[in-house]
Amino acid sequence: MIGGMMNGFGFGGFGWIGLILNLVITIGLIVGIVVLVVWLVRRFAASQQENAIFPYQGDTQPTPREILQTRYARGEISRDEYQQMLSDLI
Repeated sequence: MIGGMMNGFGFGGFGWIGLILNLVITIGLIVGIVVLVVWLVRRFAASQQENAIFPYQGDTQPTPREILQTRYARGEISRDEYQQMLSDLI
């Protein structure tokens, strides 16, 4: 009787095809969730990095002087270069 209910195959009557299909769908869901989590983490990290580089409010663009100050604070340019560029801006 039990064998008759499952048609002797199991997996809802689909046999090995059902087993393989179930495995593919399960792996696909797991991979999809992992890809989604990685994408969200990268997107969040990129926005945080952008805010760290230019920590200005709103959609306003930083002024050339603010960009220069940021580069000097990070050590990308020397004091002499900073002063020269600052005098060029004025």
